[in-house]
Amino acid sequence: MIPKIEQASPKEIKTFQEEKLKDLLQYLNTQSPYYKRVFKEQNIDISSINSLEDLTKIPTTTKDQLQQYNNDFLCVPKNKIIDYVTTSGTLGDPVTFALTDNDLNRLAYNEAISFACSGVTENDVMQLMTTMDRRFMAGLAYFLGARKLGAGIIRVGAGIPELQWDSILKFKPTYLIAVPSFLLKLIEYANQHDIDINKSGVKGAICIGEPLRNQDFSLNTLADKITSQWNIELFSTYASTEMNTAFNECEKQQGGHQHPELIIVEILDENDQPVSTNAVGELTITTLGIEGMPLLRFKTGDMVQAHTDSCGCGRNTMRLGPVVGRKKQMIKYKGTTLYPPAMDNILNDFNEVESYIIEISSNAIGTDEICIKIATNSPTDSLLPRIKDHFRAKLRVSPRIEIHDKKEIQKLQFPIMSRKPVMVIDKRNIDS
Repeated sequence: MIPKIEQASPKEIKTFQEEKLKDLLQYLNTQSPYYKRVFKEQNIDISSINSLEDLTKIPTTTKDQLQQYNNDFLCVPKNKIIDYVTTSGTLGDPVTFALTDNDLNRLAYNEAISFACSGVTENDVMQLMTTMDRRFMAGLAYFLGARKLGAGIIRVGAGIPELQWDSILKFKPTYLIAVPSFLLKLIEYANQHDIDINKSGVKGAICIGEPLRNQDFSLNTLADKITSQWNIELFSTYASTEMNTAFNECEKQQGGHQHPELIIVEILDENDQPVSTNAVGELTITTLGIEGMPLLRFKTGDMVQAHTDSCGCGRNTMRLGPVVGRKKQMIKYKGTTLYPPAMDNILNDFNEVESYIIEISSNAIGTDEICIKIATNSPTDSLLPRIKDHFRAKLRVSPRIEIHDKKEIQKLQFPIMSRKPVMVIDKRNIDS
């Protein structure tokens, strides 16, 4: 189930996207109060935007603008809206997105071809280990995508290892949709209850919310821990509510594939200009085929690297490497630039660390400070020095590390109304 456009040549894909872009600009110029205003205020003649390179003539859209003018992005009357979702608000106030019937069909198509990219077929049964409620787009997308693909889906929701294993043993799913660290909890539960995980029938996991790979696509520590015990394939996915689109790995596992019929991708530098080939920049997206709230040159805040060589799976689409980090969560610490995912990888090397949270703050002289609060199942005098040494070896710097009660960490990780664990608390804006 590879769409023809994804097997077309890069030149054909570009031409196709440029035609779709023209349609989008016409639509925004008539239907979007926000973009209509931008075009007028910036004196932008949309008929002069004929190529993807011309996109730089248009200003980018930021999360701040989306929060401030949320309703002005809506392009349809209220009676056309079928579903309302909100962003998780990880880096600010949640934003509402309204979806029409056509948008829900597009969401289903996106997820169906994304699942197919990762090897899921109509003969598979998937177990959904994320929520479908709480205005969460991802859970709904997974359900609609499985239905569109013709695969079975078991809606268990988040958490509760006992119920997850009851469902696995009862319904024999072949794929799980889960946060990777939760797979470790499933392994732990299985080991405690004499469940042979490698006879469960599960052959793969579509993983969300946490990175599985290093920048060279090798498995990171977390993924190594899972696969060393559970003989399953792990597939990375990357998506966001704002994109209404997913980037899934194929069986070659060399980055998440772009769906050019659904999204235009730019990787931009600090000046909103395209970065040089293979450089890391901010992922900036333009959505195609959305009726309710399409976005033009929206800066996601995620720092990524694009890979443009052809893939062995037969697709010629651009691929995104693992997210390097969130732009707003970049830390300048003792002369070194860090992102939280690099610290996650180090902490995952220690089985004694049960859970943790990373706190970033500003000190009295205005420079960044890092405090990592950990909960441990086996506190020893050597644990903190060993973690600090590992940080120095890998990142050349060592942050402050404190041991806290597990319940205290969990309270910080799961604030009221949260839909996914909070792993980073950035106090710098509060402190300043």
